[in-house]
Amino acid sequence: MLRFPRSHIRTHSWKCLVLHSARRIGPRLNRRSIKGETGVAYWRTQNVGNIRVRMVEYTAGYKADHWCSKGHILLCVEGQLETELQDGRRITLRPGMSYQVADGMEAHRSSTASGAKLFIVD
Repeated sequence: MLRFPRSHIRTHSWKCLVLHSARRIGPRLNRRSIKGETGVAYWRTQNVGNIRVRMVEYTAGYKADHWCSKGHILLCVEGQLETELQDGRRITLRPGMSYQVADGMEAHRSSTASGAKLFIVD
């Protein structure tokens, strides 16, 4: 379980970060496909103790089929991801941007018109 002290969803720009280490996780791990309401998400997952580390690729037109209340730390590596919060707010991630949300804090669901690749820790 990810916990952040009285944390609300926040975005950060990491444009100066070299993403080579985040990209390395992808090729070594088996790919699992998860269908959304539309489109598909491809997960490459590695578990480190009770922490799950994923490189997730969303196809163009992907939209999640559920509201998620799990905590995550997301870094957008490629493309653009739209995250809708259940209260109606929207967040757009572009390459080099990240956000974190704590377990049970703010239900969210994601979509992408053009496709996206994310590095996710939860």
